[in-house]
Amino acid sequence: MIDDFVRSVQINKYSFSKAGSAEYVLNTYMNNSWPVVYIIKDDAIGEAYIGESTNAINRMKNHLANEDRNKLGDLLIISCDKFNKSAVLDIESNLIQYMSSDGRYKLQNGNAGLIDHNYYQREQYQSLFDNLWEHLLVEKYAKNPLSRIDNSDLFKYSPYKALTNDQHDSVLEILGLLTKKEENTIFVEGGAGTGKTILAIYMMKLLKTDIMDHHLDGEDETYSSELTLISQLKAKFPNPRVALVVPMTSLRKTLKKVFANVKGLKASMVIGPSEVSKNEYDVLIVDEAHRLRKRKNITNFKSFDDANKLLGLDIHEGTELDWILMQSKNQIFFYDEWQSIKPSDIDQSKFAKQKWSASLLKLVSQHRVKGGMDYINYIDNLLHCRLEKGDKKFESEHYEFVLYDSLTELYADLKKKEAEFGLCRLLSGYSWEWKSAKADVPDITIEGLNLKWNTTNEDWINSPNAFNEVGCIHTTQGYDLNYTGIIFGNEITYNPETKQIEIDASQYFDKKGKQGIENPATLKAYILNIYKTMMLRGIRGTYVYVCNEELREYMKEFMRN
Repeated sequence: MIDDFVRSVQINKYSFSKAGSAEYVLNTYMNNSWPVVYIIKDDAIGEAYIGESTNAINRMKNHLANEDRNKLGDLLIISCDKFNKSAVLDIESNLIQYMSSDGRYKLQNGNAGLIDHNYYQREQYQSLFDNLWEHLLVEKYAKNPLSRIDNSDLFKYSPYKALTNDQHDSVLEILGLLTKKEENTIFVEGGAGTGKTILAIYMMKLLKTDIMDHHLDGEDETYSSELTLISQLKAKFPNPRVALVVPMTSLRKTLKKVFANVKGLKASMVIGPSEVSKNEYDVLIVDEAHRLRKRKNITNFKSFDDANKLLGLDIHEGTELDWILMQSKNQIFFYDEWQSIKPSDIDQSKFAKQKWSASLLKLVSQHRVKGGMDYINYIDNLLHCRLEKGDKKFESEHYEFVLYDSLTELYADLKKKEAEFGLCRLLSGYSWEWKSAKADVPDITIEGLNLKWNTTNEDWINSPNAFNEVGCIHTTQGYDLNYTGIIFGNEITYNPETKQIEIDASQYFDKKGKQGIENPATLKAYILNIYKTMMLRGIRGTYVYVCNEELREYMKEFMRN
């Protein structure tokens, strides 16, 4: 069937102008109210607009009257006698996602109304899209294959991602709160992989896009509630002072690069918590809010103290959470208490107190891990020793979860996956001293395999030598990988008598991660959060090697070996 689709797809190019309309109004599909997808583009300025319509001739009249669209010179009409409304909506959504990340053009599109949905024969139409993209590459309307785009940060953190129903419902709730109340504190909670960062970026684009660019095709009532709320919000905040606060340095720098490549967004809109103290905002969106800090075990006390002094706070009591609450009328916190990993993270009790008077939203759909919630629940039970002998091991045709007796075998298999998919990395808990920071020596030696910790803290995932190094939690939290290899170090053990995982603090080398912790249960909670967070990085699979013999034997009972 797909061969019939491919043969019948047409891409016709016209001049996008009033004079050019004499040609494209003769297009059979445009003339007969048939659903089509279109790309309006201009190579000279490197911008484009993507849409779909069953009334394309009228849509072109509207676009010609739009000041931004009128700057574009070419019109591509993509048509097929097998198109239906659902199919063109899906193709339009995919084109927006991939072309915005390809880098050939910056898109003029707003991002409202991009919702993921199923429909009859969707798989065939998705195969058609792969062939359509190949045609765009040949004609130089695109420059990167889909496989390369899939692994790019610009795609992974695109503000044009199609939202799931629970994400879209959260958008509507947030917009409703922002329009109705003068001041809001909103918590959006969800585990790793539920799309918190994507939703945070989506909201930034939504808030910083001109209202006219949100109207997609204006002929589908599906998005009317969202567009009405956006109109009300624009009336309230015509040019909102808004920023995305990202506590982690590496992820912040990655997102700055993404924002610099999206029309309407700027790298300067992505800020660290310390920058909050210098300005006032209408809306602050805080990603990875569980990593906001208090004044404990941090590296730059002076900068922290200066921010507290500037805001009139006690230097020992003021926190990054306090700064955000003081400097903004509205705050949206994307939060997961189970990803707090060190003593500098603000206590959960402080967040809990804040949530009493806040609006609470929940994300539940799993976006990253192909093993879904079954895998996530399974590793949570595995790490907290809730599984019993005889329980069924986790198996999935969509996800590889494998325990290795040999690290060299794991590394060899991971290397094959790296060649096939890219973005496969070896990670570990902080179980070895970082000797290579001062001398050219390996940090980790197992089975004759000599490895170093990550040699950069900035965007290590994408650094040239990343596959030959071992990443720690600080360079991987918030990122997506295709496959991860996890080394459970000697700081995490298992007691067969108590049937519980235990922690050997002497084998844990993150000084700021354990300094001042008097309760062993607190350190254990942090370390379990670290391993669970790393085990949720892999989209396609997680390979595990365990140093401690007792822990390895425990995991063998519950993992494919």
